[in-house]
Amino acid sequence: MTQILIFLKQKIEFMVLIFIFLSYPLSAFAKSQAVKPAPEYEKIFYKEKGWIGADGAYSVSLGPDTALWFFGDTCIGEITSGKRKIDAVINNSVGLLRGKNPKKASVEFFWNKDSYGNSTSFIKPDDGIGWFWPFGAVISENKLYIFLMQVDKSQEKDSLGFKLIGTTLAEVDNPFDNPYEWIINQRKIPFGKFSSQGNLFFGSSVLKEEGFVYIYGCSEDWSKGPDGRSMIIARVPVDKITDFNYWRFFAKDEWVADLNMVSGLFNGIATEYSVQYYRKLKEYVVVYTQDSMSMNVLARTSLTPFGPWSKPRIIYECPEYAWDKGYFCYAAKAHPELSLKKEDLIITYVCNSTDMDKLSSDVRIYWPRFIKARIDPE
Repeated sequence: MTQILIFLKQKIEFMVLIFIFLSYPLSAFAKSQAVKPAPEYEKIFYKEKGWIGADGAYSVSLGPDTALWFFGDTCIGEITSGKRKIDAVINNSVGLLRGKNPKKASVEFFWNKDSYGNSTSFIKPDDGIGWFWPFGAVISENKLYIFLMQVDKSQEKDSLGFKLIGTTLAEVDNPFDNPYEWIINQRKIPFGKFSSQGNLFFGSSVLKEEGFVYIYGCSEDWSKGPDGRSMIIARVPVDKITDFNYWRFFAKDEWVADLNMVSGLFNGIATEYSVQYYRKLKEYVVVYTQDSMSMNVLARTSLTPFGPWSKPRIIYECPEYAWDKGYFCYAAKAHPELSLKKEDLIITYVCNSTDMDKLSSDVRIYWPRFIKARIDPE
């Protein structure tokens, strides 16, 4: 249990540093016209035993009525007398959601256990170094591809105990089977740069469109201050995802083989975000938390999957900031497979706390928080 608390303390300290770093006056973003909380979806994920909270919350459709969900750091334990009793914190878990109607839908969670019966992450690095946080995923050619951020402990002065060291592409040959029966092949993604001055990586969001898989990522340059993270894009034919020779990078209106030429499309993007085709506007929309950690959930639109992108508008202001001075929100993204109407954007984000004790005492936080939004033309 001591190791669990140490890990959570390091992660929270890291988030607090970002929170302070990004606390600056907001731009005059336009606001969307229609948005409301969607607690009917939150009830699906609320459990009192076993899986009792997580962040991350990426998803991918398996079919008309099923979807896979991928979570980052996950609390395993039980909720009693309105409080969490955390037995373990694992680095990732998987959910299988059955049904789109929140009144009838259910979710089953998956994680592993070691030979002693202790809870462990669903997927671990083949090389045995560090751990994975899952990001975007896509189904292509009847296989599942999951982009995984590989993280490791660090003794560097400004790392707060851990750092991003690489990215891995997990290929699942049989994604329609029970997740415990998956056949998974891991491939290290050769495109990335990792340093204390900022990382460059792909996998923040994934979109399959017109014969290509678009793989969105981030390029970070912290010398530019809190606005120093920009969106970048790669793409690859749908049947060549694991052949890195076919990856091309968007650079000033053309697709090139040289990663060093990749263009930053706009600044202020989060590390986690979503890109989807929004049927109401017949445009693409990116949803993200402002600068990765903020009360503001933002959206931009584009006529193509690669821009140019509109100015940001505020979709939602997270009310949890008023609950406690130590609460912060992050990881906003949309889940198109949940939309019952073309007008609706079903969006999740996560609320966390700078006070570790709040994870136990306030069970309202550290779950996927859901909102339902609609974006009108500008």
